[in-house]
Parts: sequence; structure tokens; C-alpha cells
Amino acid sequence: MSSQDGELTRQFYAAYRNPGLAVLEGFHPARHALRFGARLDVAVTYDRQRLLVLAERLAPESVPGIEGVLQVVTRERFNRLSRRSLSSPLLSICARPQYDIAAVLAERAKPIVHLDRPRNPGNVGAVVRVAAAADLGAVTVSGQDPWSPVAIRSATGLQFALPVASMELPTSCDRPIVAVDIDCEPLDAGRLAPDSILVVGSERHGLPAWVREVAHRSVGVPMRPGVSSMNLATALAAVLYSWRTSAFERDGRYPW
Repeated sequence: MSSQDGELTRQFYAAYRNPGLAVLEGFHPARHALRFGARLDVAVTYDRQRLLVLAERLAPESVPGIEGVLQVVTRERFNRLSRRSLSSPLLSICARPQYDIAAVLAERAKPIVHLDRPRNPGNVGAVVRVAAAADLGAVTVSGQDPWSPVAIRSATGLQFALPVASMELPTSCDRPIVAVDIDCEPLDAGRLAPDSILVVGSERHGLPAWVREVAHRSVGVPMRPGVSSMNLATALAAVLYSWRTSAFERDGRYPW
């Protein structure tokens, strides 16, 4: 093993375990990280030409941020650095952004979503993706790391587009808490306060009883009889876009 290979192995081994760093698996997480202000510290590829052609086609503004730190390694070395098979030849490391979640909660300009102990990090990433598209104020998650490589990959790096943090449900703030669960009152998105915390439970067990007890409201997405659940991100998307479109139809503007 060359000294370069040894150093890269140490860097990625440490980065996968460092809560202050993000490992970006593939091109798409890296391009979104760069688009929203991150700086890559390390980047490796086994096919420089293919990677740069892809970057020029999909996000030419990302090329300088990738090219400036890019190292070329063998395919074998690349596969050993990555924990998963990647569809695009890029593996990179950057610092996670530091957010003042207390300040975000106090601002109350936009809704936030809280995931209560989700089981699947891929679903966490999908929720982050929906939240970023809907321009939410933040995503908070208990019982799962929303910055894990799998969650970042599933979100295509959109953790860099809005505050995303691990924490318990913030029940001490002044925001109204809205439980999103099955067997609740039908969703009437026009009645939701724009500074709400939308709480979504785990894929298998839903929300615990104590969350329903502290919630100001509990709403559900109407579904066909016999269908008992839907994906976390799908449920959240249904709530958010019903909320935004109904508010626009009623008031002529979006609620945030």
C-alpha cells in the first residue's frame, strides 16, 4: 500500500465515525453539498473523465469544488474506501454544517418536521429530500443519525439545504405540535398553523402514546380502506403539498 493509499484509508475510516464530518457517497450528494455552501476536504474517483463529464452535464458549477481536491485511485482501492457500491465514481468528505437549532425553533417562520425513532436511514433521507423541496425550517430526528452516509445518499445531500439535526422532540418551545399518524382526524391542511412541528412516527409502530398526548392536534392522510400505512416521506409530502396548495387557493399565497 502506498503512502497515499494509507492516508486515504485513514481519512475515510475516521470520517465514517466522526460526528462532525459527512461522507458523501456518489456525485449527487457532493453537488448538493457544494451548491448549498459546503467545501469538500477530500474527494476520490477511479474514473476522472467519466466523473467530470457527469459533473459538467448535470452541475457545471460543482466542477471547481470537486476538481480542486480530487485524487484518482484504482477501482479496487475505491471499492475498499466505500462501504457500498456506487453508481457514480465519486467518494468525498466534508464538514457537517453547524446549526443553532434553538434559534431555528424560536424563529417560527416555517414549519419543521420531527421524525420519532424511524427504523430506516433511507427513509430519513427521503424525508429530508421532501422537506428541502417544500422549504421547511428544519428536520429533527430522534433515535437515528440523519447525517449517516445512507441518509445523505438517500437525500442526495440535501441535508446541506436546511438545518438537519439529531435531537428529541422539542416539546418545550412555543410551537404547536401536530402528530401525523393513522386513525386520527382527517387532514384539513388549511387549519394547520404555519409554525407547527409535524411529528411522524416509525415505519412499523407509528407514534408512541406520549407524543399523541402532548400534541395539540393529530391528523391523518385519508387512505383507501384496507391500506394501513404509507412511506414516511410519502405521508409527509401529502401533508405538506395539501397544506401549501389549499392555502394558496384560499389566500392567494403560500403559508410560508
